[in-house]
Amino acid sequence: MDPVVRFHDQQPPAAAVSLGEELLAGLIATPKFTSPKFLYDRRGSELFDAICRQPEYYPTRTEEAILKAAKAEIAEVVGPHAALIELGSGASRKVRLLLEALRPACYLGVDISRDFLWESTRRLATDYPWLEVHAACADFTCPMVWPEGFGGERPVAFFPGSSIGNFTPDEAEGFLCGLAELLPVGGGLLIGVDLIKDRTVLDAAYNDAAGITAAFNLNLLERLRHEFDADVEPSRFQHQAFYNESDSRIEMHLVSRCDQTVRVAGERIRFVEGESLHTENSYKYSVEGFRRLAACAGFESRAQWTDPDALFCIHYLERGG
Repeated sequence: MDPVVRFHDQQPPAAAVSLGEELLAGLIATPKFTSPKFLYDRRGSELFDAICRQPEYYPTRTEEAILKAAKAEIAEVVGPHAALIELGSGASRKVRLLLEALRPACYLGVDISRDFLWESTRRLATDYPWLEVHAACADFTCPMVWPEGFGGERPVAFFPGSSIGNFTPDEAEGFLCGLAELLPVGGGLLIGVDLIKDRTVLDAAYNDAAGITAAFNLNLLERLRHEFDADVEPSRFQHQAFYNESDSRIEMHLVSRCDQTVRVAGERIRFVEGESLHTENSYKYSVEGFRRLAACAGFESRAQWTDPDALFCIHYLERGG
């Protein structure tokens, strides 16, 4: 019997056009940048899944270890009959650590990568036949609504992987404010946050020896070629990632190896040798610093869990009244 997934496509027909316009606006800006969401086509999602298995990349295994150790406490804090919403569901590995402990009334996976989302939620529906599974193909960085037919006594959003760090602090506050508007008073948010630490650990995590993070970053250029009709040669760019200590963030860039002109959607975009395209930030927080940020967005801290080395923190927040 085929697994049942209630699929909700929340990407409007004009989404590709608007994404192209957004992409082009960043490419012609000074300095050049793109939103990190453009890294996550199907191939990008697969490569990120591979990054999470690299020995240098501590966030995934650390967050999973925290979830394993704290899942009973998390279930007690969250309470019964929750409707679990996973933002940026990807391969949906971490949520499996919660499903048996929480036994939610239903599950909703939200991701921008349609094919990857479809496959991962079908696997969940197969492995957890008791669970009502929904999938929403949506850009959760934009205003959205919970899909029709999805519900439960109390929605609890799960935002793992320190993805909140991809936003600037101001953007993160805005995102959390938008999420608070979607949740009722008492609705929950379980969120993973990467902590400030020694820069050698951070630099190694984003420059793995196997070159998977480099391939993930460079895949953006392949996506430009295939989806946005770009005349660009990926071999003329190189991956660069480093910790910007003054801003408490990892920066990822694609650096031009030479003077060159690329064409994207009919526009000619000039790069000089050494010029970079800024593709991603990953901000790091202190435990108290993130609690203050969440409070500004209307969330009250209920609990948090860290690993013994203080590399990572999982916060449980509730929307205040």
